[in-house]
Amino acid sequence: MTASNEDVYRRAVGRILRFMKILTGIGTLAAFAWRGGRAGMGFLFGAAIAWVSFLFLKRMVDSLGAAPAKASTRGAVLLGSRYLILGGLAYAILRLTGINTLAAVTGLFVSLAAVLIEILFELVYARD
Repeated sequence: MTASNEDVYRRAVGRILRFMKILTGIGTLAAFAWRGGRAGMGFLFGAAIAWVSFLFLKRMVDSLGAAPAKASTRGAVLLGSRYLILGGLAYAILRLTGINTLAAVTGLFVSLAAVLIEILFELVYARD
């Protein structure tokens, strides 16, 4: 019995989110143990931005197959400016709180690492 593409997609996204959760926890603890609280908070902050970005992308992918909705100017502006908004918020928070910038940038790679782990998982456990 083969699974539909939608089932495969949903399971893969679920695993990616679990991998992101695990990597966020391990990375935050490692940064805290290695460089202290500011580094731990920096990694956690970067990982949080990676989560938000991943969920934005997931939402966009989920909407690709949906019935076409009436385009709104507000939605188009938000979609086009989300990286500017996230970047501005990140800059302000990093400057005002003094958390470790390098750790925050490292945390941004949580979603990439989770996707790479998912790719390896699929290569090892492929059932086609």
